[in-house]
Amino acid sequence: MLNEDSFHYAIENTQVVVAPQNRIETFGSTVFRFFLVTEMMDTVGHVRVRDGKLHAERPRLITPAHYHQMLEGFGEKAEAFVGWLRENAAELAVLKYGFQFRKTDVREEIVHRPLEDVIASLRERVDRDEDPMCTVICGVDEGWEVCLLKFATDMIQRSAAGNVDEWKRRGLI
Repeated sequence: MLNEDSFHYAIENTQVVVAPQNRIETFGSTVFRFFLVTEMMDTVGHVRVRDGKLHAERPRLITPAHYHQMLEGFGEKAEAFVGWLRENAAELAVLKYGFQFRKTDVREEIVHRPLEDVIASLRERVDRDEDPMCTVICGVDEGWEVCLLKFATDMIQRSAAGNVDEWKRRGLI
């Protein structure tokens, strides 16, 4: 289990080297292929490359009209608040993004080359494969899953405005 310092260290040391060309799809699921590269702390000159997939469910728009459906076991005051939201917060909508990470999709390889060489090689591979949903991420070995989730939250932030614009163009909000 990561302590708080290790958790923050992983977040601060996550670098997207090659970003996916596409954002999270508005009306469908999205699958990102990732290469997460980390230096092994206990072995000099050894780099771990994780190759896997990150699945993003389609984003959902939750509006005040739907809030009452989300309440179960709440009393009158909660219902009254939802009523107030429906009347006073017509513009309030919440985007919900769901990610599912399957570790079974992850393969690991230990490479005996300098980190910079491994990253350069992966850049070339991604360019050659021309996969718009592929990313190369450099992170820390112990907190690699935190690095991957940091990438996911960055993709949500990058995608949100486009998703909202698409819903607006279709008259859904």
